[in-house]
Amino acid sequence: MSIDARNTFEPDLGRVRLGASACLLGAQVRFDGGHKQNRFIIDELGAHFDFVPFCPEVAIGMGTPRPAIRLVGDIDAPRVVGSRDAGLDVTEPLRRHSTAAARRLDGLCGFIFKKDSPTCGMERVKVYNDSGMPQADGVGIFAREVLRTKPLLPVEEEGRLNDPVLRENFVSRVYVYARWHALHQRGLSKRGLIEFHARHKLLLMAHSPAAYKELGRMLARFDNARLETLAGRYIAGVMQALKIRASRKRHVNVLQHLLGYLRRHVDGADRGNLVEVIDAYRLGLVPLVVPLTLLEHYFRRNPHPYIAQQVYMNPHPRALMLRNTL
Repeated sequence: MSIDARNTFEPDLGRVRLGASACLLGAQVRFDGGHKQNRFIIDELGAHFDFVPFCPEVAIGMGTPRPAIRLVGDIDAPRVVGSRDAGLDVTEPLRRHSTAAARRLDGLCGFIFKKDSPTCGMERVKVYNDSGMPQADGVGIFAREVLRTKPLLPVEEEGRLNDPVLRENFVSRVYVYARWHALHQRGLSKRGLIEFHARHKLLLMAHSPAAYKELGRMLARFDNARLETLAGRYIAGVMQALKIRASRKRHVNVLQHLLGYLRRHVDGADRGNLVEVIDAYRLGLVPLVVPLTLLEHYFRRNPHPYIAQQVYMNPHPRALMLRNTL
């Protein structure tokens, strides 16, 4: 388990493709002709992912600059009209485009939306009632269709990526989904499904011990369902479980589980050191990368085939340093 170089992380996955609101990538497609370029997305994530830009407003021919638009009416089925001119109603063109575009996302393993956007906002988008008062409970018209059409696709808003836990969670889910795509491209099989689960056991344990157990039981009943049916239920359970934030307590549980595989190979002093470092993480004195790095040191000296295959040890490229702030 050597430290991953930036361009050698799971090379069989290639460059994973993500969708993103075009303005976040620096495209001057905002209503005012500007952009909302996000340096973390472009510089940090861009070193590992290929981005496919989307801008629904430009796609339906609104151009830039253009009149600002907003959501009005029913929270669950709002219309999209001009902010200053309610006679400008682009609801139907945006709905048609959103439906068609969402169906063309099969090659993507994640999507990053622009927050607060009437088309791309994922949550808490303002929807104005008949009195002109806003209620921040809406979803952008394009984002809503993506979420409906691709419920397993990992999605996030650029603002929420400022949260270290949400950022790491999103990237982890993207790579799990990419591995699932790779499994399908190789050809889904009973063996492949079981191996996929085996690799992700500790990662699932860190997010939801209950889901980890239930998914294991699901595969144990393999003969009771067709492969495609079971696989669909399985990956839906995996992606739902991974949405649950991996708490410090659950990470500690996994770290202690890992330590159990070293008990016969490290002496009392070294084992005591590992226990102290794991406890320091439990108390919030050191980030997750510290006990993991120490554990990896001992697993290099005492290789274990089960641990060597665990995605939990390296769920994403080290260069992103996502676990340095957990």
